[in-house]
Amino acid sequence: MKLVHVQSLELLDRMCKEVSSSNEEQRKKSGVYFSIFSSIERGNFEFTFGIVKANPDLVWSRDHDSRSIFSLAVLHRQAKIFSLIYGLAVKKSMTSWIHKNRNNILHMAGMTGDSTLLNRIPGAALQMQRELQWFKEVESIVPMRFKEFLNNDHLTPRELFTKNHKDLMKEGEKWMKGTATSCTVVGALTVTIMFAAAFTVPGGNVQDTGYPIFLNEKLFMLFIISDALSLFSSSTSVLMFLGILTSRYAEDDFLESLPRKMIIGLSTLFFSIAAMMMAFSAALLIMLHGQSWIVIPVVCLATIPITLFVLMQSPLLADMFISTYGPGIFDKKMERWI
Repeated sequence: MKLVHVQSLELLDRMCKEVSSSNEEQRKKSGVYFSIFSSIERGNFEFTFGIVKANPDLVWSRDHDSRSIFSLAVLHRQAKIFSLIYGLAVKKSMTSWIHKNRNNILHMAGMTGDSTLLNRIPGAALQMQRELQWFKEVESIVPMRFKEFLNNDHLTPRELFTKNHKDLMKEGEKWMKGTATSCTVVGALTVTIMFAAAFTVPGGNVQDTGYPIFLNEKLFMLFIISDALSLFSSSTSVLMFLGILTSRYAEDDFLESLPRKMIIGLSTLFFSIAAMMMAFSAALLIMLHGQSWIVIPVVCLATIPITLFVLMQSPLLADMFISTYGPGIFDKKMERWI
């Protein structure tokens, strides 16, 4: 595969040399334009960038529907290819074209993205977030008049986006509510257990004073602190998930509001489970002091729920955090190449 890649780059280099000195008629006969549009659809960045850089005139190429290479990159959700626009001195000019049916580049962002690329993103809510990120990014660089520009169907880009993403938004709402409901049950159970554990301390209380018998033990302080942390964090997670369940689920909520609540909810829920296991282990060490042959295996078993939760939820939590607060899919620091 490495050999094929190296040979492909050598072939591309020779093609670029020919394209750099060709005229428009030669490019049409040799299928250069068709190759560029096909490579954009397939997300072949190396080919697209190499050919266009070899002959900068190709940056003005249009397909049979009068769509530019950047409009096609938006339509097929090819972020790396679209990021080439940040390396142009004529960025505004490249976004000012009117396509067939009076669509502009922002209308392309309002259309449904490539299903293959979209399905790589876990969860309908994150898919909706990615589509909104595309729309917002394109909206930030188009001329102001294009935001309310009507196509032949008398739809603005935002209206077209709402129409095409209606089903995805419903699926995202269903996914969010299903996840929040399941996690709320776990969080509520943790709150109940930890609240009860605070008043039924290991070893009981001194009958005369009512103080815990093991009050001066370090392990007892570990138990109380772990119990309190678990109670507070699980209460926070329940409130976050309730916030998700009672959200209005507007389009823009999927961009940051809902993912932020889910990130906080999952993080605090994980922390509460870990603190609960720590409180349980501390209670065992207090009650079975000196019985290490049984305490150590039980404490080791207490790590299993934490490990399982991390394995099941950490990929989702990581994807959501990166998608919401990460560097983004667009390379806005692209160096000037034309």
